[in-house]
Amino acid sequence: MLAAAASAGPVHPIFVLDPEALRRHASPNRHAFLSEALHDLDASLQRLGGQLRILAATTSWVDSVTSEATRIGATAVHCSADFSGFAQRRLETLERALEANHCVLHRHPGVAAVPPGSVHTGSGTPFRVFTPYFRRWSEYEVGRPIAPATLRTAEPASPDDRDQLDAAIAAAAMTSPGRPRGGETEARASLRRWAARGLAMYGDRHNDLAGDATSKVAAALHFGCLSPREVVVRFRDRPGAAPFLRQLAWRDFFLQVLATRVDVAHTDLRPREFAWRTDDDAFAAWAEGRSGYPIVDAGMRQLRSEGFMHNRARMIVASFLTKDLAIDWRRGAAEFERWLCDGDIAQNRLNWQWVAGTGTDSNPHRIFNPTRQSERFDSNGDYIRRYVQELGAVAAPEIHDPPPLVRAALGYPMPIVDHAEAIAEYRGRLSGHVDG
Repeated sequence: MLAAAASAGPVHPIFVLDPEALRRHASPNRHAFLSEALHDLDASLQRLGGQLRILAATTSWVDSVTSEATRIGATAVHCSADFSGFAQRRLETLERALEANHCVLHRHPGVAAVPPGSVHTGSGTPFRVFTPYFRRWSEYEVGRPIAPATLRTAEPASPDDRDQLDAAIAAAAMTSPGRPRGGETEARASLRRWAARGLAMYGDRHNDLAGDATSKVAAALHFGCLSPREVVVRFRDRPGAAPFLRQLAWRDFFLQVLATRVDVAHTDLRPREFAWRTDDDAFAAWAEGRSGYPIVDAGMRQLRSEGFMHNRARMIVASFLTKDLAIDWRRGAAEFERWLCDGDIAQNRLNWQWVAGTGTDSNPHRIFNPTRQSERFDSNGDYIRRYVQELGAVAAPEIHDPPPLVRAALGYPMPIVDHAEAIAEYRGRLSGHVDG
């Protein structure tokens, strides 16, 4: 995007804070990550001879972008394409507003490694199943993104509203103490460190909860601190890269599902066959890491502590909420977005639907037994001890389901539901299942 704009003449880089987007994604972790990313971007642009102008929209995002383009006499606005319903409507409105001012909007790929619509079934329709999508995705020629070596600016540096963003972060609720820092500089360094020690073993270790062997690039990809195209090009020929790139393909897959069915951010892709329960006490116990299932509580406490949760833990806690407690996946997705640094709509909502049985999983009644998952993917209990400190002195295998006397002595709660009974009730209403 920046290279295309720079090749056409002087550029005027801006980022406009959208009050509606900030309201929709009211996560202190997310806002703090964004603030750091913007400051880092500004530093990078200054090294090229440019500067980022951060503006706070006073009326609407579209009005602010249009006004700034008119003020400097711009003939074109360049931006990255985005695919949620909110983002698509916003870009369509901007395009009409710019056209009325004799300015052209250019949308560039970059959010995905393989942009939505680039691969499709033999009949020309979007893929609804991941495996055939992945075959086509793997055949797509992903090109390396181009960055300009220097920039010519459209006007001298001028005051902006970045202080308003920083003030909003300072006034917000406390962020997670262990959250990652935003920005391209940190993202590149972190990915380089991880790849040196973890890429070759990713296929064997990415489900190891205690091993903490995942790349943790989700937030950096979401905010554009890392280019997914560059990640694919950089790693596709390295040993062990295939399982890692498959995860990037899942990211693109969910983006193309959302691009063609924007309603699935809020509605079931595969309609549910029974009504969800409303149980605020059970939901609060799950959200606060007090479910009485150590592996579930460890995952939810990691989320609050780091603004991140291991992918295997995400599946376990999501299955527990939607299958054991029969609580709506939308409530779970909203709780995740309250804490996640990325809070990506496509990835969060469609992964929740996959686990809940309302999404793209070919087996909608898949069940993750929390104790069995704990024994399998945290066999020594180190992940649990890391986040559930009251169980720090409990050894395996007891830590996966501590006896009542141990729970009472350590102040750890009894399970809020009996897994076997909850799943028996679930199976009584639905047929077809596979235990995880």
